[in-house]
Amino acid sequence: MAIQIWHNPRCSKSRETLKLLEEKGIEPEIVLYLEEQPDAAAIKSVLAKLDISARELLRNSEDAYKENNLKDKTLPDEALIQAMVNQPKLIQRPIVINGNEAKLGRPPEQVLDII
Repeated sequence: MAIQIWHNPRCSKSRETLKLLEEKGIEPEIVLYLEEQPDAAAIKSVLAKLDISARELLRNSEDAYKENNLKDKTLPDEALIQAMVNQPKLIQRPIVINGNEAKLGRPPEQVLDII
């Protein structure tokens, strides 16, 4: 299975992470997750590979975070995952996936642990 990156070309960290992979001779499968919106199952799978909670994957700086009151700590993971399905810009980026492992590219060098 190829290494995959959930990529947003407009994000500097995402571009830096992709460049780092390419410099290591890796041509990852690029998933433009804002266009090819992941479903709940895909997000749950990534959460398991990242070994983090749904809340940790949320971008709390997005307007949608405030508009949907996602700071409410009583919201279950299912509600947070559904918010990310509905508005994928809420997903932290980039995410690099290699088999059963994944890393957030924040900072980009973190992804080197799984390649």
